[in-house]
Amino acid sequence: MRFEVLILGNSSATPMYDRHPTSQVVNFNEQLFLIDCGEGTQMQLSRYGIKSNKINHIFISHLHGDHYLGLVGLLSSMHLIGRKSDLHLYGPKGLDEILAVQFKYSETLLRYDLIFHETSADEPQVIFENRTIKVSTFPLTHRIPCTGFRFDEGQRSRHLLVEDIEEAGIPVAYYQLLKNGVDYVREDGQVFSASDYTLPAPLSRSYVYCSDTIRTANYLPYIQHATLIYHESTFLHEMVDRAKETFHTTALEAAEIAKETHADKLLLGHYSARYKDLQPLLLEAQSVFPKTMLSQEGKWFSV
Repeated sequence: MRFEVLILGNSSATPMYDRHPTSQVVNFNEQLFLIDCGEGTQMQLSRYGIKSNKINHIFISHLHGDHYLGLVGLLSSMHLIGRKSDLHLYGPKGLDEILAVQFKYSETLLRYDLIFHETSADEPQVIFENRTIKVSTFPLTHRIPCTGFRFDEGQRSRHLLVEDIEEAGIPVAYYQLLKNGVDYVREDGQVFSASDYTLPAPLSRSYVYCSDTIRTANYLPYIQHATLIYHESTFLHEMVDRAKETFHTTALEAAEIAKETHADKLLLGHYSARYKDLQPLLLEAQSVFPKTMLSQEGKWFSV
């Protein structure tokens, strides 16, 4: 089952060096979710072959422009290409008002229903859940209200030992029940234990998105044991005072957070425009947390 993240933009406030403002696509088993929507997002979606009308849920972390100023254009283009299906938008208070003003004065009446879900920067919330995945928010500490997002995979199925199952003569119709841990009972009463014909289910995976924030201990309980954590790393640690002043995080701090919360892998992003060469940020983080990667636009990262 696919669980991947495509980086559309990884720059901070100023686009530089062919890096775009923040935006990502999460693909979970062909369910597409958009996280943040900086300027140029719709162009990046087109560039990397993502059809915008396949996106049904958009999550906006906060109302700094580099995280949402591409939204009006994207929503308008969805309208122009004939979208009919509902679109769910999750974001902070005021985002719906901003969009209403934009559409009012452009005399745009969307062809589809845009359903707004207001998020809270004061407490964690489950904002979306279906049979296979759950999306939660958690509060971050930035200059304005800001949330992170956590994607948790549902319980995974056990793996079938197909050769053993076929040899035992268990009907195909019962395969899914075996994967769910249900024993097969033959008409003569013989029991075929699911545990004998399957392997234990793999651990469920999780993706954590930490948007703009100063380093604090407040959000660490919500990001424990992530399979992959994306954490903003705007500055090198030599600029930690500047990071604190602007309510951002250094690459070193991001690595320390990944280590403290027992993450499997760390993905850096939200790079300051002052850095053309990103290797120093990577090396700084890897000195603390070796399983660190640089987010790269157009690249998929497996969760």
